[in-house]
Amino acid sequence: MKIRSFTERDRASVLALWEACELTRPWNDPNADIDRKIRFQPELFFVGSMDDAVMASAMAGYDGHRGSVFYLAVHPDFQGLSYGEKLMLHIEQVLTGLGCPKLNIVVRRSNDRVLRFYDKQSYEPDDVVSIGKRLISDT
Repeated sequence: MKIRSFTERDRASVLALWEACELTRPWNDPNADIDRKIRFQPELFFVGSMDDAVMASAMAGYDGHRGSVFYLAVHPDFQGLSYGEKLMLHIEQVLTGLGCPKLNIVVRRSNDRVLRFYDKQSYEPDDVVSIGKRLISDT
């Protein structure tokens, strides 16, 4: 897998990947999420490809205090083959290079499979409550 920054020509493939991985939700417009990301730290929007075909993605961020990862996806045909781990290691290295001391990841409590994935990468639950407030409606 080759890891590189997202380019506009990847958009359709990334959207299809997110659908295949069941990452999209009716209240989030994935196109708007891509538009927002390419306006802010586009160099931290990564895709993994094989033979120029996108098969993985992740949006990372760093605000000077904590790092984050959203939309980590590996196409179902390639899951369980260490591509997710390689992409996360790449993100960790990039964020460490920026001086990021800690990476926070939000996972739905009901998503046992993804929680097991992160557990294998030495991520641990934090004693925090994730709260949110929608400022811009996508619907």
